[in-house]
Amino acid sequence: MDDVKRINLALQGGGAHGAFTWGVLDRLLEDEGIEIAAISGTSAGALNAAALKAGLMSGGREGARENLDWLWAQIGAIEHPGLPEWLNAWLPEPSFVSHGLSHSLPYLIGDSLGRNMSPYAWGPLYKNPLERIVSQFTFDRVCSETGPELHICATNVRNGKVRVFSRDGITAASIMASACLPTLFQAVEVEDPETGLTEAFWDGGYTGNPALFPLFARHLPEDIVVININPLVRDHVPVTATEIQNRINEISFNSSLLRELRAIEFVQRLLGQGTLHHGAMKQVLVHMIADDELMNDLSVATKTIPVPSVLAQLKEAGRRAAGAFLKDHRADLNVRQTADLRAKFQ
Repeated sequence: MDDVKRINLALQGGGAHGAFTWGVLDRLLEDEGIEIAAISGTSAGALNAAALKAGLMSGGREGARENLDWLWAQIGAIEHPGLPEWLNAWLPEPSFVSHGLSHSLPYLIGDSLGRNMSPYAWGPLYKNPLERIVSQFTFDRVCSETGPELHICATNVRNGKVRVFSRDGITAASIMASACLPTLFQAVEVEDPETGLTEAFWDGGYTGNPALFPLFARHLPEDIVVININPLVRDHVPVTATEIQNRINEISFNSSLLRELRAIEFVQRLLGQGTLHHGAMKQVLVHMIADDELMNDLSVATKTIPVPSVLAQLKEAGRRAAGAFLKDHRADLNVRQTADLRAKFQ
């Protein structure tokens, strides 16, 4: 196809809100003029990335869409989440569901227990709930040398450093490590790709949500499309314990991404000023697909508890956001940056 746009994808983590990314990917896969060269994913982004890659290897674009549908059906979405508009109108607003859930007695009790009880207290009864899903991935497809390059991010518990798993290093364990929230799950032990030692890992969101540096390789396209599911800005000050904890998590999970974006913007200025000559460092073009208005209306409750109606509506919101991005900026891909990075830091 003429005018094919080659891009890299950076998929954030954010629990069940990763259904928004599901919708974005579903819409991008419909456009045969978009070629995905590489993906960096963390937590829910890692799950989405692995499902997309495996599906592409088995059945092309439609195979990837079907595999993403399967993944989210396993997580809790309704079997056929593509709801007609008239039925969507009858579903409760995600913000209403999120607010009601976060103030419900069962959630408050569970949340309190989670803050005061270690996941290690379960002893031999403990089982990572993601294992049932991730163990069903076909890893010869996930790790295939053909198709998009795949990078999964996790945090080394011992030294606090980001670790990126690629190629054969991507396993069920490394994906579970990438999505391991330490208050909910026991640390996942995986061989560290840097040291070769077996190390304990937590969620990659603490150090790379997601890591962008694997996408800086010279053989990859300049364009990185970041799919944001953690709002950078909230206009109101959180006052309840749940709101405060949610905002702390958002800030900590966005901090690593903001650091990398600041570094990209710094290099862009040096190249623009002629301080660095072109070719000395890669000129990265950043784009973002997000729906901060929707995510501002949600809470940590719908991140941790997958509500079928909310997952379905998040998918549709993701499709709309991706469609709007393609309508407004498809021609900009491989030409110019569309994200105002300077504005992110002010």
